[in-house]
Amino acid sequence: METKLPDYYKVLGVDQEAPLDAIKKAYRQLALKWHPDKNDGDAAAAEKFKELAEAFTVLSDAAQRKQYDQERLNAARGELTRRVPRSKTMEAGRI
Repeated sequence: METKLPDYYKVLGVDQEAPLDAIKKAYRQLALKWHPDKNDGDAAAAEKFKELAEAFTVLSDAAQRKQYDQERLNAARGELTRRVPRSKTMEAGRI
């Protein structure tokens, strides 16, 4: 399945040049807000939490982040669409 590349930086509310500590901080704050235990029964909150986890998984791993940034660059040139989910964690169904 191919789809538009998600903007993980936007999901976490950080700049593309954000250092790892800023990414971690943003993730922690948003994860607390959207955690399923704090939003009991809210399917939209659960989906948002999964999206945050996927964004964090990709952006917190140097190799995945580099590949993701390259995919974004290619997509901006109209050269790429890709499959979802992107992260290894989501592919394995662990989230």
